[in-house]
Amino acid sequence: MAVQREEGPLAQAAADHDGVAIEIRITGSPAASMAPGQSGGNRWTVTAELLAVTAKSTVARGTADVLIAGGDGWDKVQAGQVVRTTGTLKEARDGQGQDALLSASSWPVVLDSQPDVRQSASELKHGFSAATRWLPPDAAGLLPGMVTGDTSALPESLETDMKTTGMTHLTAVSGANCSLVLGAFILLARSLRLSRPLAAAIAACGLAGFVLMVGPDPSVVRAAVMGAVGLAAMVGGLRGRSLTFLCVATAILLLLDPTMAANAGFLLSVLATLGIVLLASRLASWIPSRVPRWMAAGVAVPFSAQLLCGPVIVALQPQFTPYALIANVVAGPLVAPVTIMGTLAVPLAVMAPWLAVVPVAVAGGCAATVAGVARFFAGLPGATMPWAEGQAGVAAMVLCSGVSITLVWMVLQSERVLVRVVALHAGVELFLDRMSGRRHGRLDICKESSGRKHQWLLPKTPGPRTPRRTPSAGGTQARPP
Repeated sequence: MAVQREEGPLAQAAADHDGVAIEIRITGSPAASMAPGQSGGNRWTVTAELLAVTAKSTVARGTADVLIAGGDGWDKVQAGQVVRTTGTLKEARDGQGQDALLSASSWPVVLDSQPDVRQSASELKHGFSAATRWLPPDAAGLLPGMVTGDTSALPESLETDMKTTGMTHLTAVSGANCSLVLGAFILLARSLRLSRPLAAAIAACGLAGFVLMVGPDPSVVRAAVMGAVGLAAMVGGLRGRSLTFLCVATAILLLLDPTMAANAGFLLSVLATLGIVLLASRLASWIPSRVPRWMAAGVAVPFSAQLLCGPVIVALQPQFTPYALIANVVAGPLVAPVTIMGTLAVPLAVMAPWLAVVPVAVAGGCAATVAGVARFFAGLPGATMPWAEGQAGVAAMVLCSGVSITLVWMVLQSERVLVRVVALHAGVELFLDRMSGRRHGRLDICKESSGRKHQWLLPKTPGPRTPRRTPSAGGTQARPP
């Protein structure tokens, strides 16, 4: 990637910030981008691959990835289209996966629109978004984001509330979506009494179809690889080695795209999965057995992910959201029906729109409830609190996470805590007893009597004292007169 940026066909033009005429093939879906100093999503970004570039009367051809930023007209482009435009090339920032950035100064002119897998995915997204327009604004904007990752219609105020309550991950396709899709296909196959390999094959085909439907964006590829590794674990009968499979999935993703190592979303995804693998089942086991297991898991999973992601989140955005955990716990049960019913509605919205009304209505109702949860908790006092920046803030959040899990263990396992406290007290008492006997001797109670009278220890009685008579020297006592 570094060599491509320094020696590729766009390197010199990007370094000089030249104005160019460029011919590109669209590879992604347009996403709304806020323009500095303006309100509304009137700017759009989309990824593309270079076909040819003309700079300073010189035509160059080669392979390079470009991120396009443009205004009106760029929201209509679709993956697979070949377009021509003009603009200014700039160097890509650190951590970005593209070789250069193009600030487009003209509308895209479509040169070719041959059918393409990504174009088909884009058409499915547009068809699904059109099928949700009759829903309320919050549901119509949030539902396409939760199902296909299309956030172009998401209201700006709702996006802000989702960030405030720590629910932004619900607006993008992630590992949770792939896990739900895999789980649905596996349950369907096993309910038909199919063998494990055949069920795995059906689940793999379903996951591949979901990826093609959503589009091969980096986040989707990342989620698909995680799901594929979990599928391999199921087929091999090694479902207990979750940590091993997580390491394998992370290594595969980094080999496929090394630039993910500098991606904050990738880091948060790995940390969230690591927290679930290491802590979720243990936290769920601490909860008393009278609590339903699904409810225990619904609390343990987001809490485990929040514990490990917290330090990275405050490093990226120095603020604390005290309602993030409870908001995610409340919204968690609604994610499954939104994903399953929404995924069923995506192809129906294009092939038979009238059949998509029912699944869209069900998924839209759940999405509207998720939006209501975000708005409710974002409106509570203290929804966002300032946090220290830099290393001090990260260290403070690490300490806070450690204290939080310790307090949770003490509250949920109060009997075990009491037993350990009593044992610790006995150990300290025995240690002090030994140290006292070794340094200052031992003080015991003597129960044997020495024969002496103990009345001298008693206080003397008040009153006149009787004179004591003493015998005379002759052995006789003097008589009183």
